[in-house]
Amino acid sequence: MARRVAGGGGGAGAAPGTVSVRAARRPELRLPPLEPYDGGGLEPDGDYDGLEFRETDLAGQDGVGARFMDCALTGCALDEASLTRARLLDTVLSGVRGVGVNLAEATLRDVELHDARLGGTQLHGAVLERVLIRGGKIDYLNLRRSRLKDVVFEGCVLVEPDFGGARLERVAFVDCALKEADFSAATLTDVDLRGAAPLELARGVDRLSGAVISPAQLLDLAPVLAAELGMRVLAPE
Repeated sequence: MARRVAGGGGGAGAAPGTVSVRAARRPELRLPPLEPYDGGGLEPDGDYDGLEFRETDLAGQDGVGARFMDCALTGCALDEASLTRARLLDTVLSGVRGVGVNLAEATLRDVELHDARLGGTQLHGAVLERVLIRGGKIDYLNLRRSRLKDVVFEGCVLVEPDFGGARLERVAFVDCALKEADFSAATLTDVDLRGAAPLELARGVDRLSGAVISPAQLLDLAPVLAAELGMRVLAPE
């Protein structure tokens, strides 16, 4: 099994009376020696353990309910792949690409996703725990009603991500572009948005209780906050 080194504690060591945000624990995976995947296509409820998928075309494959443990997927095509209720455990995905990947109700635990190019990825109802998403660009990521705990978005671009109704706990955005995000009906606990630039919210500014932003971001969000409160901002006559 991959060795994990969980990083980051919460506000330990903070001065008395100060407000801190508990840091997300990151997965640090060291995969065991892997066997090259030489199978045909994915199978529903398939079991994939200790395998390396390198430049594998998985477009349109049916892997509903499949389990990937101690695996590496590198440079794979995932267009329209069906991975509903799949389990990705102790697994690294690097340079994967695809439109319409369906990971609804999937479980991602101790997973690293590097330099992905994805569009319209479905992760609604999914569970993400100790997940690092680093680099790359993801358009229209659907995380509605999902649960995210100890998740870090780092150095990536998220265009119109949908967190509607999701529960986020110890989630951090580090050097990450967050464009037109939807937090409608979401619940946030120890969510660190200070590293998001730009930080653009389409909906759900009223759900930011439990999040931390910077003073500069507060100024940027002032028009949205004023509109939410029904305030009119007019220059003196």
